[in-house]
Amino acid sequence: MKRVNPILGVWAYAEFGAVIGAFLPIMAVSSWRHRHDPTRRVPGQWLRRIGRTATRLSTLWKFDIEGERPPDIDATAYVVVANHESQADPFLLSFLPWDMRWVAKAALFEQPLSGWAMRFGGDIPLRRGEGDSVRACLLECERALRGGISVMMFPEGTRSSSGDLLPFKDGAFDLAIRTGASILPIAIAGTRAMRPKHSRWFGKTHACAKILAPIATAGMTATDVGALRERSRAAIAAALPELRSRYGGVTSE
Repeated sequence: MKRVNPILGVWAYAEFGAVIGAFLPIMAVSSWRHRHDPTRRVPGQWLRRIGRTATRLSTLWKFDIEGERPPDIDATAYVVVANHESQADPFLLSFLPWDMRWVAKAALFEQPLSGWAMRFGGDIPLRRGEGDSVRACLLECERALRGGISVMMFPEGTRSSSGDLLPFKDGAFDLAIRTGASILPIAIAGTRAMRPKHSRWFGKTHACAKILAPIATAGMTATDVGALRERSRAAIAAALPELRSRYGGVTSE
């Protein structure tokens, strides 16, 4: 693991804060104008522009996107799932070439600047373990999918301290089967060096997100949730060793 430099970390926070501050007024207007749109597509585009702009202005990060973009993803909604390496993962995933609504833990929405941007951008809050929050989150995800926009989830539910791939939770896969959306797995490598779990600082890294083959859910029922979950996890697990050999990270399962 690369050592995180606090000086570079302070620069990253300052730059990120300036970018959010510049975008927030536009996002507030966009959020109000599109408040009745279940896809929140346009506000979400502004939110991902924050990630891309902050990355392009930074000297700390270099990102690659590999794999094939599903040709129908602009018209067909997917449940997109990825391993969760770092709080910096959204910066990398903001370069994926399609629109999505994201599920994120509710505490992140309470943070100044970044939390406001997430709320304006149409991200969906979730308080793990709270039934009302889970139901509200899944209902909003269903509205988004039926409206034609993909939903992004981290099925591990949290970041791994060791970097090993954690067990996946059922939510994303139950959602996909109930709505008929295909699963689109994404393998991430390299972002742990950007901000390891329990670190306050962002560091320098070269990271990659690899788009894997979609997994169709047509004909599946609630009894297939476990099999779909494990198939999706296996696809990401199979891609990680080669990806981490080039971008760094834990290679054991």
